[in-house]
Amino acid sequence: MKSNSSTVKTRPTPWDALVFAAVAALAVLTALVFYGPKARTNAPLTCVVSVGGEVMDHVPLASFAGEHTYSHNGYTLTVRVSGGQVEVLHSDCPGQDCVHSGPISRAGQSLVCLPAQVVIHLESGTDGPDVIVG
Repeated sequence: MKSNSSTVKTRPTPWDALVFAAVAALAVLTALVFYGPKARTNAPLTCVVSVGGEVMDHVPLASFAGEHTYSHNGYTLTVRVSGGQVEVLHSDCPGQDCVHSGPISRAGQSLVCLPAQVVIHLESGTDGPDVIVG
C-alpha cells in the first residue's frame, strides 16, 4: 500500500493577508462611491402639483412662492411655498399625514394627501431623470 503524505497548509500566508486587504479596500471604495456624499447641483427645482391625477401646477419653485389652496374629494389643503421649501400648512383630511410630513426642499421629495388625492412633488431642472429604477 502506498501512503499519501501530502501536506496541507492551515496557517495563513502573507499572500492571504494581501488578498484580504485588497478585498477590504475594494469594499470600502465601493461603499464610498455609492453611499458617500453626493455632489449637489444648483439646478432650479420645479414644483409639480397633481390633484385627482391631473397636473394642476408645473412651475419653477422660485416663482411659486406664497400660499396656495387645493380642493378635491371634499378636502382642502393650504400649501405654503417659501425659502425654497414647500409644506402643507393645513388640511381638513382625517389623518393629517401631509401636514405632519413637514417641509420638502430637494428634488425627488413629495408631499401626499391620500384622502384629497393631492400630490406635491419637487423635480430637478436638469435634463434627464433623477433616478432610474428597474
